[in-house]
Amino acid sequence: MSAEVAPIHRQTGSSPTNEKISAVEEVMEASTFEETDISRPFPVDPNEMVETHQLTVRAVFVGCVLGAIVGASNIYLGLKTGFTFGPQLFGAIFGFAILKPLSRMIPESGLLGKLMGGPFGPKENCTVQSAATASGGLGILFVSAIPAMYRLGLLSEFPQQDVGKLIALAASAGFFGVFFVIPLRRYYIVHQKLIFPTPAATAYTIRSLHSNVGAIVARKKSLCLLYTFVTTFVYKVITNYAPAIIFDWHIGWTLYRLGFTSIISLENYGWYIEFTPAFFGAGMLSGNNASWSFFLGSVLAWGIIAPSLVKNGLAFGVEISDEYPLVSYQALSFKDPSLYVAHPSPRYWLLWPGVMVMLLYSFSDIILTALPLVTSLSKDSLKPASWFRRQELDPEDEDQTPMEDRVPTLWWTVGLFLSIIMCCAILATLFSMNVGEALLALILGFFFSFIGVQSAGQTDVNPVTTVAKASQLIFGGIGKGAHLAMHPSQMLNLSAGVIAGGSAAQACDMTGDLKTGYLLRAKPRNQFVAQLCGAVVAIFLITGLFILFSKASPCILYLPDSGICKYAAPSVAAWAAVAVAVSSPKLPVPASSGYTAIALGIASVITVVAKHYWIPKKYHGYIPNWNAIGLGFVVPQVFYSIAMVAGCTFNVLWRRSNPVGFDMYMFAVAAGLVAGEGLGGVFQALLAIIGVDGSKYGTAIGCPGLEFCG
Repeated sequence: MSAEVAPIHRQTGSSPTNEKISAVEEVMEASTFEETDISRPFPVDPNEMVETHQLTVRAVFVGCVLGAIVGASNIYLGLKTGFTFGPQLFGAIFGFAILKPLSRMIPESGLLGKLMGGPFGPKENCTVQSAATASGGLGILFVSAIPAMYRLGLLSEFPQQDVGKLIALAASAGFFGVFFVIPLRRYYIVHQKLIFPTPAATAYTIRSLHSNVGAIVARKKSLCLLYTFVTTFVYKVITNYAPAIIFDWHIGWTLYRLGFTSIISLENYGWYIEFTPAFFGAGMLSGNNASWSFFLGSVLAWGIIAPSLVKNGLAFGVEISDEYPLVSYQALSFKDPSLYVAHPSPRYWLLWPGVMVMLLYSFSDIILTALPLVTSLSKDSLKPASWFRRQELDPEDEDQTPMEDRVPTLWWTVGLFLSIIMCCAILATLFSMNVGEALLALILGFFFSFIGVQSAGQTDVNPVTTVAKASQLIFGGIGKGAHLAMHPSQMLNLSAGVIAGGSAAQACDMTGDLKTGYLLRAKPRNQFVAQLCGAVVAIFLITGLFILFSKASPCILYLPDSGICKYAAPSVAAWAAVAVAVSSPKLPVPASSGYTAIALGIASVITVVAKHYWIPKKYHGYIPNWNAIGLGFVVPQVFYSIAMVAGCTFNVLWRRSNPVGFDMYMFAVAAGLVAGEGLGGVFQALLAIIGVDGSKYGTAIGCPGLEFCG
């Protein structure tokens, strides 16, 4: 899910008077982001500094550090709900806040000056966000298919025993995605002129920050982001020691203790309030439609369907307390396979309608969006050779990037060839896939990237996670055709999914990054180098973070019988469920769940068709987002959707009461909330490993069953 971005403010002049314009006056007088033509490079500013060094050690280093912060937050958020957020704007704003003052304070002479000193301009700022985008990526692998491998018992008992395999998988997907995206730059960005809302807003932000009045705005935004980040980080760490007092309010349990015994069902079905800054911020970024649709899914699934299933004997809970009437309805795994159909939990029953809705909604929306594009393509554009052909610089071409500044064909072709060989070798030796199966996974990743880039470029929503499940269906058929046993079939299924989905997701992120550079007239060659450096960081960083989280919370990999875990990991559950379904001799889906999935899937497709052909565009914001509704079915923690609704509602009130302050600070506040809680979650995991977390030194006051709930 991507963020909606508040307007950033444009350069208003270069005179000394303009440099003293207040932030309020600047916001009121500047043209908005929506008024800027983002289909072609920004006009050359005659007052802009000439940047002789756009690719620097300081830019790559700071970008990688900032990307690492967002990457850590994304592992936390992804394991919580499956959401991740791009690091582009975070890297752009914080990169400016760090390097602009350093460039002035450090003299240009000497070794330190060569590394950290010298002028800092918008194109070098673009390099910072390129490195941040790449180093903050690949988290999708470790919040979906890879943990699913452990849940199904396909790898070693603990991830630290599989470090080599995990790094190899991440490297295969990461490098392949970086290399094959280069020839797509001209096709998607120059010819098709896809918008890429967040990358375009990032370019606009960088341009504004480096204007004459931009320094004033940058300082205000940077301080706001920093204060929000630090406050949220400290708050998140403290909550671990008194979770039910300052973080979770278990209203149903409290009322039960006061004598309202029947209200305990409120607790059992997960209806309590969590003061989570990250998902409050996620609601601010995601907007009304996605947030309210997510909440609608939660109400429908966990407020209406789940209680009805239990009442009518179609789904069952697990008692988790001998002393109190506490029941878990979240079990996802059973030792006896027949129980999946005969004795399912509400969570398992709801999983199939949720997955079906997300798949059909995403595919139908992509198909209907792509139809006009396909019919408008010329014969020449359908020839792959035309995508890669090297051309001389055409004076009439709006892309006036000098040939020597573009990525040399030899670089990406050799890199692509080597990454394919590496991927085939790794999959063959470590995951028992033959060369044909490995190549098919890479080809699927290539085609999935087309779907993802098209969608992200038009709507800012990257559906690769959902679309990549198509690879599971394809490889499920291959496994059955080869008569593979259950575990080898599941390993083939998930390994191929990692490569196909991971490489496509990486390609989508890198294409958006190239859009930012295109608008700022930055050198693609420099961005490519920064992307490679960031990818190297991401491969090792994300692997380490996954090991850290799984060690601190083993339930991520091995759910207890109750299904209760502080990390819901909905994407993990979905990938594991599909892998089991396509590899089982008989589909392990309860009949009533299957019929409901088909009915809701048809409803989602009808909604997409109506949206594209019959409902005026001005009303699209009121049409439910079935992808978010499906997520509400898959995620049993309803307090996430409550927090997101609170965040988007806060945005509406803030925009109405103080539009200037909203435009100035909304993103800074939201990004600080998301990153602060994410990094706080990482620090909590470290505290758990060294044995000084809330489980040993915290209080269980207010927790259900009087057992610690942090």
